[in-house]
Amino acid sequence: MSRSAGAWNRWLGVGLASCLAVVTLGLALTGRLALYINPSSNWFAIPMAVLLLVGAGASFLLPLGAEEDHGHDHGGAHDHAPAGAVRRDRTIPSSPHAAPRAGAVITATGGVLASAVSLSVLLLPPAALSAEIAQTRDVGAAPLFAGADILNLATHGDTAAFGVGDWASVFATATNPDAFDGDAVTLTGFVTPGESGAFDLTRLVITHCVIDAQPASVPIAVADGRLATGTWVEVIGTVKSTASGALQIAATSVKPIPQPKDPYEY
Repeated sequence: MSRSAGAWNRWLGVGLASCLAVVTLGLALTGRLALYINPSSNWFAIPMAVLLLVGAGASFLLPLGAEEDHGHDHGGAHDHAPAGAVRRDRTIPSSPHAAPRAGAVITATGGVLASAVSLSVLLLPPAALSAEIAQTRDVGAAPLFAGADILNLATHGDTAAFGVGDWASVFATATNPDAFDGDAVTLTGFVTPGESGAFDLTRLVITHCVIDAQPASVPIAVADGRLATGTWVEVIGTVKSTASGALQIAATSVKPIPQPKDPYEY
């Protein structure tokens, strides 16, 4: 194997992995790793990134192309026909260069795409998922992000630490909406178009990382709900049961705010 081919193969393996490790450690040091993964996974992601960089450094002890040298001579290893035997292999010969060329094109294309993705992650500033992505991931089903104890906590008024995801679960599963009438709430989220309220207050809830992010929304009833989609707001109000038996938040204050440092719920 030539040195250029060896360098390319090493870049596709060790190089790209090292880029992702550097990004992971950089985000962790600047407190922005939560833009991509659940903070509860930091204990695993950060040590693995360090271990990967140590392994990448150790890989330079191996000469370029040495990983292709197996130390075996495969010549004639599969020729087991007895002496004098007549071979009946009538396979039609194909072009000896077609398969290698196709494999080289596929490898080169995949390598270029993987390099572009890794370098973009390394060079572009981290950003939270947008309100538009939240809307595209809304499947119209009731969100059930919380455990069964959330409804019990809400019933007993222990809702001080509830976020949008918690209340969305309560709104979707409550069998006695009047039990929550009058509960005070202070919630932060971004504006999305609503149906039963002036707008919906939405947060993206992630379990492990942004790949599994799902939107949670609660309807907000307010006198003036003309806010642009994607605007981050702090809503203060109370939970109200409507005549139809649905729950919504009657807002007494809706204040635009900057996007929080950690824009997700978990």
